[in-house]
Amino acid sequence: MPRVSIIIPTLNEAAALERTLRGLSVLDPPAWEILVVDGGSHDETVTIATSTAGTVITSEQAGRSIQMNRGAEVATGEILCFLHADTLVPDDAIAVMTKTLANPAIACGGFISLMTGTETTRWGVSLHNYLKTYYAPLLFRPYRFFFKGLRLLFGDQVMFCRRGDFWACGGFDPALPIMEEADLCLKLLPYGRIRQVNRVVQSSDRRVAKWGTLKATAIYLYVGFLWGMGASATTLKRFYEDIR
Repeated sequence: MPRVSIIIPTLNEAAALERTLRGLSVLDPPAWEILVVDGGSHDETVTIATSTAGTVITSEQAGRSIQMNRGAEVATGEILCFLHADTLVPDDAIAVMTKTLANPAIACGGFISLMTGTETTRWGVSLHNYLKTYYAPLLFRPYRFFFKGLRLLFGDQVMFCRRGDFWACGGFDPALPIMEEADLCLKLLPYGRIRQVNRVVQSSDRRVAKWGTLKATAIYLYVGFLWGMGASATTLKRFYEDIR
């Protein structure tokens, strides 16, 4: 079975990280390695990661793209999995990833993200996030890309790909503070299809809880539309504040 390296970028994620790492501890089969790449947390993130995770890496710069690339540099597994610190995966996630990428026609995969909180499940937002994996490439890229297998995956979908393909396409663009996963999908398409597997991961609803469902959905749509029209990363980031 190919070895899977799980890479978790963190910045002040003490409230969520311990639960995520607990979930990873019961994976069957287990991950080859778990790499927490911290961008300069001021809370207990590093302490939690050090006591629970396999390896903790300090990134000289903060930024998901930069931190995930740093983790990929250190990783030794044949498959790279990029996991947000507030996302829970099923206990057979490693088997799902290796089975998906056993098909040489698939270059990258991701899960269906179900956005949940302590007392609610955001069914409407989750449905929209599921659908935009398909409609976004249809709207903003030539149809031939869609029929070649282009799907746009996002961070809370737990993207995974072969390490060789990741570096062959250049990895994450370090200049992108947002939409870096969708950009990676575009760059991986020449190496195979992008697939959303029919399995669920649970992501925190903290952003929706703060903004409200309508505002959050409007921002997701607006940022996606601007990205599809070629807006700069600086412009996009203005609408997408960090929330912990």
